[in-house]
Amino acid sequence: MATDHRSDAGPAVDTPSAAGTGGPAAPDAGTAQAGASGRLGPPRWLAYLFLLPALLLLGALVIYPILYSVWRSLFDRTGDVFVGVDNYADALADPDAVARLGGDLGVPALVPLIAVAIGLLWPTLSGRMGWGEWSLGAGLAALAAAIVAVLIAAPGALAPLRVSALWAVAVPTAVVALALLRPALERRVGWIAWAVAVVATPVAGLLLYTLFSSDQSVLVALRNNAVWVVVAPTVVTALGLVFAVLTERIAWRTAFKLIVFMPMAISFLASGVIFRLVYEQDPQRGIANAVITTIADAFGESSQYPEARPRPDGGLAEAPGGGFEAQAPAQVGGDPVLLPLVGLPPDQLPGDAAPAVAAQSAPGELTGTVWLDFTPGGGGTEGAVDGGEPGLPGMAVQAVRDGEVAATTEAAPDGTFAFADLPEGDYTVRLAPQNFTAAFGGVTWLGPGLVTPAIIAAYVWVWAGFAMVLISAGLAAIPREAQEAARVDGATEWQVFRRVTIPLLSPVLLVVFVTLVIYVLKVFDLVFIIAPGSVQQDANVLALEMWRVSFGGGNDQGMGSTLAIFLLLLVLPAMIFNIRRFRQEQQ
Repeated sequence: MATDHRSDAGPAVDTPSAAGTGGPAAPDAGTAQAGASGRLGPPRWLAYLFLLPALLLLGALVIYPILYSVWRSLFDRTGDVFVGVDNYADALADPDAVARLGGDLGVPALVPLIAVAIGLLWPTLSGRMGWGEWSLGAGLAALAAAIVAVLIAAPGALAPLRVSALWAVAVPTAVVALALLRPALERRVGWIAWAVAVVATPVAGLLLYTLFSSDQSVLVALRNNAVWVVVAPTVVTALGLVFAVLTERIAWRTAFKLIVFMPMAISFLASGVIFRLVYEQDPQRGIANAVITTIADAFGESSQYPEARPRPDGGLAEAPGGGFEAQAPAQVGGDPVLLPLVGLPPDQLPGDAAPAVAAQSAPGELTGTVWLDFTPGGGGTEGAVDGGEPGLPGMAVQAVRDGEVAATTEAAPDGTFAFADLPEGDYTVRLAPQNFTAAFGGVTWLGPGLVTPAIIAAYVWVWAGFAMVLISAGLAAIPREAQEAARVDGATEWQVFRRVTIPLLSPVLLVVFVTLVIYVLKVFDLVFIIAPGSVQQDANVLALEMWRVSFGGGNDQGMGSTLAIFLLLLVLPAMIFNIRRFRQEQQ
């Protein structure tokens, strides 16, 4: 309510009351307290209460195992003796490879220190950088020198410096230092960045030299992991991209995607069992060798008698160029040549094989018989054609004179053969080498040389559908206007794919690739199931080595925990990169 104040001293003034509608109302005490706190909604402790189950689960399943693995890696296999970082040194130190690198605190250890100290001295003296930066660079170089010294320290007495160490350390360091020197002088590259590059190069070169020249199990596992990281994600991403693009142009795309994605529904254990059978050496069991041998038999020639051999003291000897030859010379028109063989099961003879017949002499001809000198049921005379002994049809027979093949013929179903129109003289009768060429038995997929590529192929089969589905989703989200505009401008389909589609899909491709890298670093099941025990060392990866050391007979939990930490450190950068990508996309 307004009050009219009148006075002789001045005009009346209307003063609105606090409760009136003529001005703002004063806030009550509760509203003022809420505004002062700056928060709306439930109290903070309630949010933490709802997060507590998830935090407890995360701590129990992720944080605690990591911390315990770090702690356990500092103890020996019994868990009672503290060994510090000895497990890490033992995991990476191969005495043979280390000894090849040079001497204790030799020239390789001093190369990065000398290079950085001298390289940073001139810009410091010329005022382009401060002494603090020089000290930092020199300190990094000293640290690198210490690391290199530890890596190349030979056990026992000092070992002489070898050329391999100089090539592994000095040459890469000099190349990187000179390559980045001009950009550093032109201030396109900072001097600290130059120093870091010069420091990192010899360490990386030394690690790679040790890694690829070692037979130590952990280093073999790291080497195979490097091959996996380079090959498997690249091939899977490329195949997924090709499948995603091609399925857009076919009518039965859904069925095709279902078939390609189906291996993802199978466990890695089952996939390993499947491919263990696929890669069987026996073509009767392994489908890979069954296909290859079928093609080889269709386009190549194989012998019907690969296991045939002469009897000891049977008148035949191994020929210099392969095959077998009669020890006694033969003459045209002379006595027939007898060529008895053994080692062939009667049930595996050609279908047209007939009972062998002793050849007869003929004027102007060189004759003989080649047969299986084995009488079913026993009996018979060795070296003589007995009744019931089969001939060897199709056997290639050569007449050799003065080291040259004068004529070639084939045995008849009864094993007899004849050379006509030969000049007079002595000849050596030879069974040609191709008679005994074994049929192609397939590829040794699970041998030391091919076991890792074979397992990677199985991994590609499993994960190609995963990459295809993600890339197809990204392909459906890209604007079609850019592709149509490129086609209108005259671009071919390959140009549209390479210059428009791939750049627009690059974020999706990157996420797929990094995700595959994470899974590849942890691969275990396929390697453990597919690789036979005799070649598991050749196919070894870090996760498998961790299992072998800890539970596969080694029973060294300390070394197993060390390898688990190595694996975590390898996976961590890829995980951080993926998380940052997801956050950027959300923003």
